[in-house]
Amino acid sequence: MVDRISPAEALGDALLAGERAALARAITLSESRRADHRDAAQALIRRLLPHTGRAIRVGITGVPGVGKSTLIDALGSHLTANGHKVAVLAVDPSSTRTGGSILGDKTRMARLAIDRQAYIRPSPSSGTLGGVAARTRETMLLCEAAGFDVILVETVGVGQSETAVADLTDFFLVLMLPNAGDELQGIKKGIIELADMIAVNKADGDGATAARAAAAQYRAALRILAPASGPWSTPVVTVSGLTGAGLDALWSKIEEHHARLEARGLIAEKRRRQDVKWMWAMVQDRLQAKLRHDPVLKARAPELEAAVAAGRLAPTAAADEIARALGL
Repeated sequence: MVDRISPAEALGDALLAGERAALARAITLSESRRADHRDAAQALIRRLLPHTGRAIRVGITGVPGVGKSTLIDALGSHLTANGHKVAVLAVDPSSTRTGGSILGDKTRMARLAIDRQAYIRPSPSSGTLGGVAARTRETMLLCEAAGFDVILVETVGVGQSETAVADLTDFFLVLMLPNAGDELQGIKKGIIELADMIAVNKADGDGATAARAAAAQYRAALRILAPASGPWSTPVVTVSGLTGAGLDALWSKIEEHHARLEARGLIAEKRRRQDVKWMWAMVQDRLQAKLRHDPVLKARAPELEAAVAAGRLAPTAAADEIARALGL
């Protein structure tokens, strides 16, 4: 009998060989909500897991207008010019409304879009932030198996997406603006706890002086809000996505952070914690899917909502009925 190779095995072989079309198909498979596709995707990821985990995973966030896309385009191009293979993944919780846009991501990163050593992919929303993060994590693993050694994960949304991306990556970079009125507007306890580095962007032309002043203020604030502890204290740098100034120093800090934590086993420890959060995100995503698609719940939910809104039924009683329908 001739051994037959399954479609998933063939796809995995092609992906490991670095075929971009195979990577695109594998990501599309992992994003599908069809049960048979999800089973095939999980089998594929299990097979590829031994070939993952070797990339440096960097999360990047910042307020709208801070220049994330310009900086990522410049940084990614700088890295590919120095022999790296770079994947850019965008986490956008708002894509339940917009559906995301591959074209939009590629037009915002014009140089990387035509760079054969780079790959750009947005993560579609699955209706929950946990769903977004789960799909992004699977895409990240597929990119690593395909040979990409730097993964840049960009938050398109704001708020909880910052926490989601920090839970996906090894290093979390927070971009800040000079001349933003109150230079300390972005310094919040939650962000400080997440940030591995703060970079004041747009440090070019007339903005260079303002960027240096803002960086000094952020350094002073960090000494108060986030005293150094452990093997790493949060540095503040100035960069320009437009001119490329400061990119060498920025990447050097990221490599230093990775080497220092890896030597102490802290990267592996952090990823194990992230894997546990990934597990619960997937559980939550599946519960949400059952809520959306279960025929009994779909028929009954509008009635329960109307009864609660009209005051005829207590919210706790309605929740209990939904939980029973879910087998909880």
